[in-house]
Amino acid sequence: MLHFRSRAILLALLGIGWWTAAFASAQEFSPKSRQAHIDVSKVDFSNENLSTELPVGSRPPLLPVVIQPTARSRAPHAFWDRTNGMLFTGVGLFRGLDYASSRNMQARGREEVLLPDDVVNNSPGFAGLEAAATATSVGLSYLMHRTGHHSLERWVSIVHIGVTGFGVVRNYSLESKHFSVQR
Repeated sequence: MLHFRSRAILLALLGIGWWTAAFASAQEFSPKSRQAHIDVSKVDFSNENLSTELPVGSRPPLLPVVIQPTARSRAPHAFWDRTNGMLFTGVGLFRGLDYASSRNMQARGREEVLLPDDVVNNSPGFAGLEAAATATSVGLSYLMHRTGHHSLERWVSIVHIGVTGFGVVRNYSLESKHFSVQR
């Protein structure tokens, strides 16, 4: 049976997931997000191959235009490329280290301040929460990939690794609380 705090955390995670999905569907079909940066100096506007025998009032046929990528635009890449694979592995690794460091910190007599004790003391539940955090990070990266924000796609994982790594170092660097034995 879930306690009140555990249910509140679960509902908060579901709400964040719903909001993220709603934001993704609203942004996915935005025409501005699909536009490429065009360097006009590299576009060929010559009409050398057009015939001058067009009927009056008709417009010339459209010529294929080759867009050269500029310094601002990034070439699209596969979502499961080598870089993302390494970043997602790093997120999973650091979430595992966060699990181990939080359990170690509690074994040394310290209290977890960000999560309720009901969550941290429930080993399968806490492991599930860490797995859900990893899946959320991958999902946010996929959202950024689908909307064309390829730099942000990488930064989601980089920031997640950094914040989780900071928490791991902090958990292991806290002093143990030594209990005095009274006789």
